[in-house]
This record gives sequence, structure tokens and C-alpha cells, in this order.
Amino acid sequence: MASVNESEKYLLNKHKEHHFTAGEIVRDIIIGVSDGLTVPFALAAGLSGANASSSIILTAGIAEVAAGAISMGLGGYLAAKSEADHYARELQREQDEIDTIPDTEAAEVAEILAEYGVEPHEYGPVVNALRKNPKAWLDFMMK
Repeated sequence: MASVNESEKYLLNKHKEHHFTAGEIVRDIIIGVSDGLTVPFALAAGLSGANASSSIILTAGIAEVAAGAISMGLGGYLAAKSEADHYARELQREQDEIDTIPDTEAAEVAEILAEYGVEPHEYGPVVNALRKNPKAWLDFMMK
């Protein structure tokens, strides 16, 4: 293995990747705002065309904003809960497979690594290392 000189060590230590991790939150905010603004404006325009009084238009708009907020909040909650439940089931399934059919799971790891062009003599030690560390093996399978 080639040795790392001091300038390479410096560059390796200085290089820090900062990835944007709030993608789902930003997505939910954009969807919520776009949905939250579109419907009240459409409602207000419809009521204005019906020659409704300003107080009725304002009351209907506020009621729609409240109903929309409840609906979006409940939808987001149910989606997140469903996703968490699915993840928990998959986690348990992978754990059960590691416990009951470890050879099949090890072959699955080998297959995954082979898809990336890793040769059998290269992925063999990785598979063996994962088999010795069940927590890391489970984490690998979940990813």
C-alpha cells in the first residue's frame, strides 16, 4: 500500500463534504405552501364572482387555511408513520434473515458488491468482516 505524504494528509484532513440533508423538509414546505396558497385564492376568487360579502370571503378563506393546515399535517404524519412502520418491518426481516439464513444473506452481499464491479477475491474479505459484525451487516443490508 502506498504511503501518504504530509501534503496528502493535509488535503485529506482539510477536505470536508457538506451535503444538504433537509431535502424532505424543504419538499414538504414547498408542497404545503403551494397547496396552502392556491386553494384559498381559488376559493376567494369563486366567492368574489358570486358577489359574496367581504366578511364571508374572509371567513371562508380563514376556514380553508385552517382545514388545509389540518389536512396537510395529518397527511404528513400518516406518510411519515407509514414509512417508519415499513422501515421497522424491513429491519426485522433483514435481522431474521441474518439470523436464520446467513449464507444466503452473505451471498446477497457478494452479489451487491459484484454489481459494482468488485471481484470475488476483493469482496470476500468484506463479506467475512460483515459476518463477524452483525450490527454493521444489518446496517449494510438496510442501506
